Amino acid sequence: MVLLDERSGRYWQLNGTGALVVKFLLEGVTPEQAAERLAATRPVTPERATADVTALVAHLVKEKLVTDS
Repeated sequence: MVLLDERSGRYWQLNGTGALVVKFLLEGVTPEQAAERLAATRPVTPERATADVTALVAHLVKEKLVTDS
């Protein structure tokens, strides 16, 4: 999955896990729910899933690709 910021022309390529998290978020789930789903579908601990989702969302917010509301 590739995310494109049409305002700046910059893009970000996501790996499979990042793409899955973004898909979950686009479905309307919270980051916490996305982490739970990630832990249920991938070989990762709930703590690691939470950390990864938190980091991805923070990066997307920092780059102004999403808001944190």
